[in-house]
Amino acid sequence: MPIDLHGNASGPQGIDAARFRQVLGHFATGVTVVTGTVDGHAVGLAVNSFTSVSLAPELVAFCVGVGSSTWPGLRTAGSFCVNVLAEDQEALSRAFAAHGPDRFQGVGWRPAPSGAPVLAGALAWVDCTVEAEHPAGDHLIVVGRVHALDVEHEGRPLIFYRGGYGRFEL
Repeated sequence: MPIDLHGNASGPQGIDAARFRQVLGHFATGVTVVTGTVDGHAVGLAVNSFTSVSLAPELVAFCVGVGSSTWPGLRTAGSFCVNVLAEDQEALSRAFAAHGPDRFQGVGWRPAPSGAPVLAGALAWVDCTVEAEHPAGDHLIVVGRVHALDVEHEGRPLIFYRGGYGRFEL
């Protein structure tokens, strides 16, 4: 029987998914859009599970659902750019979180060194190649090797907390 961090046994029934989401929703995350080019077309998806992994070598990671229709193309392309969204980019995040073929309609961008889109108005970007992919339940953990990065402008980030968007205040 599994033992938790407090030495308590956890039962075979598991944890209720709604309760899991509710409790973990109390952890605020930044909001990013992972972009790339597939067959000459810009593609992207919203991601709030982005994190730095290693300084030497420079690695980052994000998680993507195994059912994602965007990730297989990005995997094949071999590179991606993580765009850190600013507090005024909630609509952009929602557009990239929705299902649909052309999430880039009306979105300004320029290419990162890899050719992946750097979104207009993003606070910062991190350009990567796919280093590794690890299965993790109903998601994949994607590790990227950083090749270029920059801060586009100073500002406040878009935050996701308890199922909604918010802003960061010092």
